[in-house]
Amino acid sequence: MKIAVGSDHRGYDAKQLIKAIVSQMGHESIDVGTDNATPVDYPDVAYVAAKTVSDKQADRAILICATGLGMSIAANKVRGIRAALCHDELSARISRDHNDTNVLCLSGDQIGEVLLRRIVEAWITTEFSGDRHQRRVNKITAIEEGRDPRDVTNG
Repeated sequence: MKIAVGSDHRGYDAKQLIKAIVSQMGHESIDVGTDNATPVDYPDVAYVAAKTVSDKQADRAILICATGLGMSIAANKVRGIRAALCHDELSARISRDHNDTNVLCLSGDQIGEVLLRRIVEAWITTEFSGDRHQRRVNKITAIEEGRDPRDVTNG
């Protein structure tokens, strides 16, 4: 799997760790910035990472800023992106299992190295279960396309 990894300046150190985790798990990381701890605007990095996924140059992406909130908001503006801010293994697993998320957003300031590793590993290894959840993902896509999700009746 190819995973785009990006951060702003506040998430730079965590990004370096995440790239190593991705590699250790046997996947390829694509570094989409930033390259150091000099201040940058998180929407710029979120856009590049999300476009990399929506354009199918990467299978998924992981984004890190101070809280993960800004990255999540910005990434979700790109068509085809389902980004989730996760603070624990359970939310990471459910975001994949139920929502088929393709972007994981994390806090560079609030999560330590051990928990960070556990969240990333859980998110990468969890597959989408489909079934009743596919219908719900289809409804999210309908909203993105400007359609009424109540008109989606099946998977």
